[in-house]
Amino acid sequence: MRQTPPPAAVPEPITADPPHTADRPLLTQSWLDLAFLHWAADPADVAPLLPPGTVPDTLDGVTYVGLVAFRMHRVGWFRLPGVPYLGSFPETNVRLYSVDADGRRAVVFRSLDASRLIPVAVGRTAFRLPYVWSRMTVRHDGDTVTYASSRRWPGPRGAHSRIAVRVGERVAEPTDLEHFVTARWGMHTEFRGRAVYLPNAHPRWPLHRAELLDCDENLVAAGGLPAPAGPPASVLYSPGVPVRFGRPALGRP
Repeated sequence: MRQTPPPAAVPEPITADPPHTADRPLLTQSWLDLAFLHWAADPADVAPLLPPGTVPDTLDGVTYVGLVAFRMHRVGWFRLPGVPYLGSFPETNVRLYSVDADGRRAVVFRSLDASRLIPVAVGRTAFRLPYVWSRMTVRHDGDTVTYASSRRWPGPRGAHSRIAVRVGERVAEPTDLEHFVTARWGMHTEFRGRAVYLPNAHPRWPLHRAELLDCDENLVAAGGLPAPAGPPASVLYSPGVPVRFGRPALGRP
């Protein structure tokens, strides 16, 4: 079993605003029409799936697995304008929550289903992220938003999700759990056996509570996790935010 060093004694605080800036962004994009579904998970199930040098981030001894569906809008490099067609597409990701030996809290992606093949290829080769090419749609009907995904390549074929949420009232003050799963200012991935931290910055989330109308998915299990056994512990919606990604930093060896 891979040995993972312990994280810093005190992880960075969870803040509604980013603790850093991205004045010289590597990437820019917007995340729109997001549905956040989260289930409690056993840290022992999550730990083997994280990059070296990281451990599960927990809230009251519990970690979480997220299924997040949204529209990516105008991905762009550096300060160049975002690309209107290739840079705009639906996406659905399965994500976990991590903390590294420097105390940096982040997300770890188990899969990122997207409907544009070229961004999938770039994400897999340039960033070593588990992007997957899928058929996807996002549809609005009044206050209901429906997200559908069916995996094409590289599979496993048959992996899919269908989520429908009814958008509710604006969240005035997020709960501890809602802060924990949304106030994430970086991503952990792996490069040559070491953790890489990629920071991001964006305005404070505009969050709404949401009612889950439909959830038929097997993406969580396809990501190597136990299939959710019941309803989510949290369902949220956001109209979205513009995002800047900063330069990556290697974690401790």
